[in-house]
Amino acid sequence: MPIHPLDLSLYLVTDTRLCGEFGVAATVAAAVGAGATLVQLRDPAASDEQFVTLGREVAHALRGTGVPLIVNDRVHLVAAIGADGAHIGQDDLDPPGARDLIGPDRLLGLSVQTLEHVTAARRLGQAVIDYLGVGPVWPQATKPDAAAPAGLRRLRDIAAVSRWPCVAIGGVDADRAALARRHGAAGVAVISAICGQPDVAAATRRIRAAWDVGGP
Repeated sequence: MPIHPLDLSLYLVTDTRLCGEFGVAATVAAAVGAGATLVQLRDPAASDEQFVTLGREVAHALRGTGVPLIVNDRVHLVAAIGADGAHIGQDDLDPPGARDLIGPDRLLGLSVQTLEHVTAARRLGQAVIDYLGVGPVWPQATKPDAAAPAGLRRLRDIAAVSRWPCVAIGGVDADRAALARRHGAAGVAVISAICGQPDVAAATRRIRAAWDVGGP
């Protein structure tokens, strides 16, 4: 079975351009040291070879922390990187195909934007995916091809009917983390509010503190 218990509280999605000279691996190390609980490696501009090299650097930075490393989209590179799983979107490899590639013991996340997406995911059964990424919730500038922001009401509605924990993504920062939690999110996914910040650890601590305060 995949990694359990799965802590989605503060889910860092990397952005190589935003990380800049500080670097992806250093950003990951600083964020995890300050409270990030899961890392997704994302770099759509990298070749497969570059992506594997970067992924291994990040995996090395995470060694001994217990924090899982998830690969965005490139399911076929999970094993080469030594990652703990993958995350796919609606237009990527279908979830059963992704599960077949990574095997039963790794994590698999799926992006959803609508209740119809959740209904389709439910038809797959319980064992194919492990969590849902819901969003964008708020306007964001990191992914130019992302869907329009759906807002907190959609997040709440999806979380209410999902059989999986839901991670809110899109425009999340320290001011919005608690709002996402109060609307049913099991975690928040963050890109620009951590990657490229002048003090990665301090930025991470602010978001993590806001998330923790927003709980019951």
